[in-house]
Amino acid sequence: MAAFNLLETTIVDVHAAYRAGQLTARQLVDMYLERMESYDKKGPALNAIITVNPQAREEADRLDAAYKSSGFVGPLHGIPIVLKDQADAKGMPTTLGSLLFKDYYPDRDAFVVDKLKKAGAIIIGKATLGELGGGDTHGSLFGSTKNPYALDRTPGGSSGGTAASVAANFATVGIGQEGFASIRRPATWNSIAGMRPTAGLVSRAGVFAGWPEIAGSLGPMCRTVTDLAMLLDVMVGYDPEDPVTARGVGRAPDSFTKSLDASGLKGARIGVIRESMGFEAEPGSEDFKKIDEVFNRAIGELKAAGAEIVDPVAIPRLQELLEKRAGSYIDSEKGFQNYFGRSKHPPFASRAEAAKSPDFPKVMRRSQARWTRPGDPVKHYEYLLAREELTTSFLKLMADNRLDAIVHKAVEHQPTLIADAFRPPYVDQKGVPHINTFLVFVPSIVVPAGFTRDNLPAGICFLGRPYDDANMIKFAYAYEQATHHRRPPSSTTPL
Repeated sequence: MAAFNLLETTIVDVHAAYRAGQLTARQLVDMYLERMESYDKKGPALNAIITVNPQAREEADRLDAAYKSSGFVGPLHGIPIVLKDQADAKGMPTTLGSLLFKDYYPDRDAFVVDKLKKAGAIIIGKATLGELGGGDTHGSLFGSTKNPYALDRTPGGSSGGTAASVAANFATVGIGQEGFASIRRPATWNSIAGMRPTAGLVSRAGVFAGWPEIAGSLGPMCRTVTDLAMLLDVMVGYDPEDPVTARGVGRAPDSFTKSLDASGLKGARIGVIRESMGFEAEPGSEDFKKIDEVFNRAIGELKAAGAEIVDPVAIPRLQELLEKRAGSYIDSEKGFQNYFGRSKHPPFASRAEAAKSPDFPKVMRRSQARWTRPGDPVKHYEYLLAREELTTSFLKLMADNRLDAIVHKAVEHQPTLIADAFRPPYVDQKGVPHINTFLVFVPSIVVPAGFTRDNLPAGICFLGRPYDDANMIKFAYAYEQATHHRRPPSSTTPL
């Protein structure tokens, strides 16, 4: 048998190799671990992995034995997955990228991690993230993660380690968590597909920043939309520990893979939002123009794939409503209690107690601010009203124009220089459309749209009606198949 080609391999490729006797799960795990050692700790030193699963080889051996005796244990049999270090996997610490939690070992798996393991997946490692679950990927525990397409730039965040790992082929697929475009920004900046499913499809139990907050969601991050659909199939499901999942009951199809239609854009009415809505975006800048050029090409590609384009469309009072974004200290604190309440030995009783730790001054400045910022109930109430208005206006826009989806620039700027995060004005999350923190019950998926004229990744984002996740996957897949923009980074070539 010819040697298995690891680079850019997919779930289908891996399973075909297992069936052909060309590959074992143990061999695959060893190959990925070799790449991590060669490219994450040496060479370009991406610094995207916090913890390697010490049981990965043992789990692979168990799966190989199960395959010999009775075949695949599930749809993700022997598939190595990298997990954002914000979700619990028993036997590995959940650090949140922070010195505060470097020794925190959860008692049990997150709900989704348990589902993945039962489907045969191997959690091969836990990836870096924006410290304490927010911002670009810097943290007191690990430093900064590099973008494999430009080593002086950030991979984005907060799921930047997952994105860089998937882009660099450290695992077959990955899982991130999104609160503030935290899946879609790093997916875009690392030329992979990423999805924030409609709230309620995927449980956050065992994931920091979950219930009663609802803006955050786990989601798949993959090199192909096919892998994304296959991974999402396993992740969805009702979980009484995360009450918002009650809204998702009966909302998911038998399989999202049924939406993988290469002609799926033919006849679809797609609206285009042109108005800038990125965080701290600078529409007049050269950097913004480079992204605009890619986006304009992408709209032409949608047309060529058969979509009917309605360009532009606009949401009334968009900027005014987006400015109302505000969090709830009470909800965040309750989420803290719920998350660490799963453990018999929580590291801190409250966020206030954590802030008194001698390690807290070493935490990234923006993360410190988010952690200690007092809540303003009036502003949070205004945000809730704005969220309702923006959601209604979005759906009315789609209804009035008979739209099947809306597209916008996935991120309005190119990846930020790592150095700019540590010098005034401390650039972080620049150009990120955070409309998802308002349109909580709307699916959102990004797919590579090519590269800017200076060779940095860019993407296009599809938004749809609540629980229309399957159609968003269909459109993203059709665009991907029509363009094939994804290409691996030159910094992490085959070994």
